[in-house]
Amino acid sequence: MVNVKAKPFYLDDEGVKWVEETLASMSIQEKVGQIFFPVGISDDEQYLKQLVDGIQPGGIMYRPGPKESVQKTHNYLQSRSKLPLLTAANLEVGGQGIASEGTMLGNQLQVAATDDSEMAYKLGVVSAKEGGAVGCNWAFAPVVDIDINFRNPITNVRTYGSDVERVTKMGSAYMRGCHEHNMAVSIKHFPGDGVDERDHHLLTSVNSLTKKEWDESYGKVYQTLIDEGADTVMIGHIALPAYENHFNGQGIDHEPIPATLSPTLLQKLLREQLGFNGLICTDATPMLGFCVAEKRSVAVPQTIANGCDVLLFNVNIEEDFKFMMDGISQGILSLERVDEAVTRILALKARLKLHEQKQSGTILKEADDLEMVGCKTHQAWAAECADQAVTLVKDTQALLPLDPVKHKRVLLYPIGTSAAMFSLDEEKIPFYNSFVEQMEVKGFEIEVKFNEKPDFAAMFNRSVTKFSAEYDLVIYLVNLTTASNQTAVRLSYDMMTNAPWFVKEVETMLISTANPYHLIDAPMIKTFINAYSFNEHVIQFVVEKICGQSTFKGTNPIDPFCGRKDTRY
Repeated sequence: MVNVKAKPFYLDDEGVKWVEETLASMSIQEKVGQIFFPVGISDDEQYLKQLVDGIQPGGIMYRPGPKESVQKTHNYLQSRSKLPLLTAANLEVGGQGIASEGTMLGNQLQVAATDDSEMAYKLGVVSAKEGGAVGCNWAFAPVVDIDINFRNPITNVRTYGSDVERVTKMGSAYMRGCHEHNMAVSIKHFPGDGVDERDHHLLTSVNSLTKKEWDESYGKVYQTLIDEGADTVMIGHIALPAYENHFNGQGIDHEPIPATLSPTLLQKLLREQLGFNGLICTDATPMLGFCVAEKRSVAVPQTIANGCDVLLFNVNIEEDFKFMMDGISQGILSLERVDEAVTRILALKARLKLHEQKQSGTILKEADDLEMVGCKTHQAWAAECADQAVTLVKDTQALLPLDPVKHKRVLLYPIGTSAAMFSLDEEKIPFYNSFVEQMEVKGFEIEVKFNEKPDFAAMFNRSVTKFSAEYDLVIYLVNLTTASNQTAVRLSYDMMTNAPWFVKEVETMLISTANPYHLIDAPMIKTFINAYSFNEHVIQFVVEKICGQSTFKGTNPIDPFCGRKDTRY
């Protein structure tokens, strides 16, 4: 059984007593309810009442929303629930992971570009304090995947990069910041994303490293953070054939087994070899990496039977609950294993003192707590992060710093998610507006153009001489963000409109505020800047740095040249 007095729970006698007495008082239905961790789909009180009165889940996760609304929802749930709830959020970038007004200190890759673990610690503090202000107690972070394959559509700016040492020290510092403010963390996505170029939202992806390679990379990261007290591990729908074969002596010719359904990876590797005693949580189970591996009626109870303690999200929560109960009656899932899982769930709640807060009423957050969200101190840290992170990848044409006399007439091509309409707030302000405004204050004249409807005839009627006479500089401002269920995020333009055919005619620069690998598609652009995140602080320091009013301080946390020589020139 679970040792709740040991790492990472460290429960005292009173905590142990609460866990044991609570477990003993629960019906099998109540125990199974604790295993479920649905995503919140409404803040309607009738929906919330039905949820907590129905299956009585162990926790819930809401997507970001207005801070007052999120806090009110969490308060209602905690006041209504018989047992205190674990309330989670993807606090990977700061408070903005749960509150729309929260501080975006920066994507993890931006933090990594500072090469300063203290910045990762500040990210953990911001996440914990702002998340806590609206009622969160569990951060689904840090991401400790390693961005080995630049074509991976998920890891990218969500990681601390491709260097094992940097990923380890950054993940550790983030965890310390959270723990100091009573926020549980979940290191993810075990056994490690970033090797495959595919997305485990859409299939069971594969970490194809050898045992030795895994031990020296992902294994080292996980072992370090487990040793330092990681509360929980989130399991990806990712196969690790090298360790399946190592423990089981199987050949490589078998269908990939996602870690979420692998007793080998959950029990032999994570529990026994790495010595993890904490709570194991699945990644979202509606993801195809989970769904296509086994019939859902089997997979739902089997993931718990094989070693996970929490089932994250549902296709249909009532049906999944039935599948879990049926799995018990059919012998797929034992009552002993249910008790073990629920013990860890309760132990995490006790470690966070949620049972004491529930009894005293302090589990409910106050309106005054919301002053922490987006506060001046955290915004100052975000500005500091931006200053330290913006990276000059190359300037082989010696373009920088820009001169508002020499480079006065600037053509700006914004490229992003619906570039002309993409906005940062409800007013639908185009994402490039701030950049334009700040450049104009510096004395530059900015003309903004978009990827217009291709005109085949115009392609053969454009004038190189005229173009060169109209513009002194062309800037691509690219905000192409990676996202789940999207297999590629690549720079794309039309040869007849906004493609950089003119790089030998007019000096050209590319600034990426997201995906750092665009040189693979634009090696001809000689001045290239990675900023890793998009917020006002980043834009401010990008403008200052390209105009020579601030030095570039960022270091490459990945290989922006994508392993190629032609991208370096």
